[in-house]
Amino acid sequence: MSTYLELVRDAGESNELAPTTPIRVMLADDHAMMRRCLRLLLEGEEGLEVVGEAADVASVLRHAGAQRPQVIVLDISMPGGSSLDAIGRLRASSPKTHVIALTMDDNPVFAQRALAAGASGYIVKELADDELSQAVRAVARGQQFVSPRVSARLDALNSSLVEDKLTPREAEVLRLIALGHTTVEIARKLHLSPRTIETHRARIHARLGLSTRAELVHYSLRRGLLRP
Repeated sequence: MSTYLELVRDAGESNELAPTTPIRVMLADDHAMMRRCLRLLLEGEEGLEVVGEAADVASVLRHAGAQRPQVIVLDISMPGGSSLDAIGRLRASSPKTHVIALTMDDNPVFAQRALAAGASGYIVKELADDELSQAVRAVARGQQFVSPRVSARLDALNSSLVEDKLTPREAEVLRLIALGHTTVEIARKLHLSPRTIETHRARIHARLGLSTRAELVHYSLRRGLLRP
């Protein structure tokens, strides 16, 4: 099975033919300035056409049905509902529309959730300048695109989920523990209570059969969870 890193590489190396009609793209982000920047990026590319914008989840769902874009670039932290739920609803109502999750966070756990919800791509906002048009073309061809910054860590995360039966949340707590964060700091980062983090910590120790932070660090390094 190809890794996410290989999928990204293949998407970038494939020889593309100019499409006979432009790829229709919708932009969904609650910040008008961000939508304007994304529009400028895409409209400067041959074969791409921005056909609509949305500022909240309800607008995305409403306009997608009317405008039938091939690709929706969707900020996964928008108001008005869950963007992750919206991905599933969009895919169900319009199977030919592909969704690229757009985010400020390069956390592989968030990438895993977006892809599991039905997204075809995951890119980090600060890298959109270099990656957005490539991602749009890739998913429009039916391929998957994950920011290279995220893809290697995502492969490491998925390996841990399969082989050691950790949940995505446990894998992220493990990574933060190995990086030296305290329980309170981890709780703040993940918007959970310290007690919940302690519960995750206990389950991690039990499932991996490890008892010290040093052992957790060694495990995380071996699994590639600490890759930059």
